[in-house]
Amino acid sequence: MEPAISGGNGKKREKKREKKHKLKDVKALGHQLLSSRAHINNLPLLLTFVAPSSPPSHVVESVLSLQSFFTPLVPELPSLASASSSLKWESEKDPELIYKTWLRSKFDEFVRSLVGIVVSPDASDTLKEIVLDTLMEFVKLGKCGSFQSTIYHRLIHSIVNSPVVIDPILEDLSLKYFKYIDVSYFTYISLEKIMRTIQPKEFHSKNVEGGDAGRARPSLKQTIHKIHRIILRIPPPGGRDDPSNIEMWSGSELDVNLSKDDGEQLKSDKGDKVLSAASVSKKIKLKFTKAWLSFLRLPLPLDVYKEVLVYLHKDVIPHLSNSSMLCDFLTRSYDIGGVVSVMALSSLYILMTQHGLEYPNFYDKLYALLQPSIFMAKHRAKFFELLDSCLRSPLLPAYLAAAFAKKLSRMSLSVPPSGSLVIIALIHNLLRRHPSINCLVHREDDGAATKGQAKMENDVIPGFDHFRDEEVNPIKTNASRSSLWEVDSLRYHYCPAVSRFVLSLESDLTVRAKTTEVNVKDMSSGSYGTIFGDEMRRRVKQVPLAFYRATPSSLFSESDFPGWSFQLEAGAEEDDDDDDNHGDCRTCANASTGQYAKRQRLESTS
Repeated sequence: MEPAISGGNGKKREKKREKKHKLKDVKALGHQLLSSRAHINNLPLLLTFVAPSSPPSHVVESVLSLQSFFTPLVPELPSLASASSSLKWESEKDPELIYKTWLRSKFDEFVRSLVGIVVSPDASDTLKEIVLDTLMEFVKLGKCGSFQSTIYHRLIHSIVNSPVVIDPILEDLSLKYFKYIDVSYFTYISLEKIMRTIQPKEFHSKNVEGGDAGRARPSLKQTIHKIHRIILRIPPPGGRDDPSNIEMWSGSELDVNLSKDDGEQLKSDKGDKVLSAASVSKKIKLKFTKAWLSFLRLPLPLDVYKEVLVYLHKDVIPHLSNSSMLCDFLTRSYDIGGVVSVMALSSLYILMTQHGLEYPNFYDKLYALLQPSIFMAKHRAKFFELLDSCLRSPLLPAYLAAAFAKKLSRMSLSVPPSGSLVIIALIHNLLRRHPSINCLVHREDDGAATKGQAKMENDVIPGFDHFRDEEVNPIKTNASRSSLWEVDSLRYHYCPAVSRFVLSLESDLTVRAKTTEVNVKDMSSGSYGTIFGDEMRRRVKQVPLAFYRATPSSLFSESDFPGWSFQLEAGAEEDDDDDDNHGDCRTCANASTGQYAKRQRLESTS
């Protein structure tokens, strides 16, 4: 109960102080502090107003006064550690050092209060924006005009570990500050430091020992989500090779050294102070790579994992200093199977085709991904395009091309019409690129085989298919001994678009000069809606019609179902309305019969 009492007393004291000091009093305290050192005692009093619980007007007025006071003094203030060590020896001889050390402690207190307001759930977004601008000004002027990474790291660390929604803060950072290369550079450094300190096993074990294991996972998940949002907001370093695109927050020229906490400086490799565009781009690429590798080593939640795989190939891999560092992450993702493997295929394909990655079991895993469920996946369009690209190589073995063609053919029996259209396009391209598998299009039983050979090889048993659909190894599927009979059945498909498109396989695809490849991208994202829309837009010249001499009295005739009768039950009563309806039906039937007779007479006379 004691903390609650003390907290209540603190709130009471704050309310009394707010009543005691009005806004004009806060302004007067600020003017006095800026006018003379004699009013230096106003500094601690103004610091008490820099709190989320204070009125916003009091906070803004105090922040403006304290910012004006500390801005010319910050470059001259010693670090707190060095000042404390000097005080042990020269405290009695140098009162100025004591004064500056005290100012340094108050400045650190001021920075902590500003950071507390930025991540406070009680402060308004407008107040947070003002306080964030003040913090970034101190970051800009911290070390004699160079970047003050200590303050900035404290800000990023507090944002990551805060319990509030950080989207408004990130919006301000991305719009105003992430465009500067030094801010991006030190953001990567801060995120890497934070991620290095995250130890999921130790964190979980500590919570288990303390009996609070249920809070370990949500807290870690929330932290990873915030790191993910921050790292996504930073512009990639790819567009900063041109010196005209490079902007510094801590200085307008490129001859400014950017120091960081570890003593490393953002300068050229030759040791000079002038930063060329190439050296700046190289430096930030290294930090970009380290930050992303540290992030991918974390236990990513499934939603973050999938989102990362979606944009990894276009937003991350082109900007890494060494893209082969992602090999382990992508191969592990590809081995998971299911949707995750499909989403990892894009990045893995780029590493194989552009960066020389060797993955011996790539086609085996790709073959295992061919399941009917893939035709209902969210990212199926990109998967089919990559599948078509992976099967384009002329060096692909014949057994592998046959296995993919036969597997796709078998799936055409159990997928939606849009999936059948994609399958026909993929098989069309396979047959055109690999003439050695055209024997699958039309294969008949060998009648010259003896009965003994039939028992041993099953070559002449009618309806026997050598293909093993359950086999996951393409070389063991016996696809080369089978045929694409499933594609032939698509000629009688209930969807007109499928039955029309399958006719394209009847031409001789081995003559490459007379045929062209089908663009899988045009139909990879099809659905029932797109097929229906295409059918509605088609211009039909001839429409089949059915004529009846008399109006049908039932949906099915008795000849369609022998042994069944479609009659009213005995004893059924009919009222006068039914008689009227029957009369109307008879009238309609006679009218239709008369119209049919007139049409027949007109045709005979013509």
